[in-house]
Amino acid sequence: MPGAQEEEEKGYEAQSTSAGASGGSESEETSSLQASADPESVDIDPLEEKVANLMHYMVSQYRLRKPVTRAEMLEVVSQMDRAQFSVIFQKACKCLEVISGIDVKEMVPGSHSYVLVNSLDLTYDDMVGDLQSMPKNGLLIIILGLIFLDGNCAREQNIWELLGMLGVYPGREHFIYGEPRKLITETWVQENYLLYQQVPNSDPPRYIFMWGPRAHAETSKLQVLEFLAKVKGTNPTSFSYWYEEALKDDREKAQARVAPVGHAAALFMARK
Repeated sequence: MPGAQEEEEKGYEAQSTSAGASGGSESEETSSLQASADPESVDIDPLEEKVANLMHYMVSQYRLRKPVTRAEMLEVVSQMDRAQFSVIFQKACKCLEVISGIDVKEMVPGSHSYVLVNSLDLTYDDMVGDLQSMPKNGLLIIILGLIFLDGNCAREQNIWELLGMLGVYPGREHFIYGEPRKLITETWVQENYLLYQQVPNSDPPRYIFMWGPRAHAETSKLQVLEFLAKVKGTNPTSFSYWYEEALKDDREKAQARVAPVGHAAALFMARK
């Protein structure tokens, strides 16, 4: 669909120009977001190995669809480190959220029993066989967010530049995400979470990313913006340039869901 692609590319250019005119604060926010999620942007924590061990245990329970309890997690942490369990647990929860798109929620307040769920209820599941491999939805959500922040149509070059801040590079094996180019341009495109299209008449070929139909169906701009704000440790309204658009998109989705139900109800009443 060359016509649609041209419109998307023009839309991207318009959004980029508008964002630049807003004073540049949005690009600073984007950079800050990446830095806050980059494990290499801070000094190595001496508890990092303990955090990683706890994360792998929690992921194994997540894959088995089992809750985790404080008592069980204490068995994973060595006797010497139990006094620091709260710190280890909080760090593990934050890493699971950013890396894997997993939220850790207490089932009943004060029960110390937790359930692990997808942050945005995405149905994509790469949990084939290996109980220890880390889910990758956190990266997918961040990419969806970058596309939204870049005007709903992001140049491939922009995506890789920003992912480079997370230590994710095309063609370079990542210890969690594997070969990221294949994951992003093949797997998630085949799963319909991303659209990956060549810019018409570009020579050499240039490519753009957009949300795929499955992303539109399973999440919303507002949910993705809330996730990015949570990672950054701020409020969604701090992304002022995009917040109104996200709210508008959410309202339109809600109206689209209600309208068919209202029409069906009217037909039902008319037949009585």
